[in-house]
Amino acid sequence: MLELRAYAQARGWTIIGEYIDECSGAKASRPAVDRLVADARRRRIDVICAWSLDRIERSLKALILLVDELAHLNVALVTLKESLDLGSASGRLMLHMLSALAEFERARIAERVRAGLQRARAQGKRLGRPRKAPATIDVPGGSVRAAAAAWSVSKSTAQRWIAKGRIPGRAPGQSLTAGQTPSAA
Repeated sequence: MLELRAYAQARGWTIIGEYIDECSGAKASRPAVDRLVADARRRRIDVICAWSLDRIERSLKALILLVDELAHLNVALVTLKESLDLGSASGRLMLHMLSALAEFERARIAERVRAGLQRARAQGKRLGRPRKAPATIDVPGGSVRAAAAAWSVSKSTAQRWIAKGRIPGRAPGQSLTAGQTPSAA
């Protein structure tokens, strides 16, 4: 952002707004880009300055459609990373080449991720968040209140011990039976 502001200041441009999307670029709906295009349609913008092409659109098709619309609106698009000014024919040629490469790179990354997940599944690895193990404690009296009384602790402490599935001072998985206290061996 600092580089973009400095570039705009060096060119003598007035910054109308900053459009920052927090969501993935792969999403079809990107609120900041939608607001940017709406402001361009309202003729509030003469130049769009972006860090790079992939910050604007991820797919070649969407980028070309956006550039065409901006050209019809007489809005220039400048990128700092690629040093592109899409007001010229050579800039538009470079845009098409770089967009194609960016889309190719994104597709390759997606292919590698899918292949890695498929390989992990084939090897029998469990994917995703680990499941929470159920409590392995035999609760005296069948309730938290009865367990707290049997263990001589508060209800909240008994509930926390039961939720964790073990009692401090015991080996994990070793359960208590009715009548035992946590300090008893």
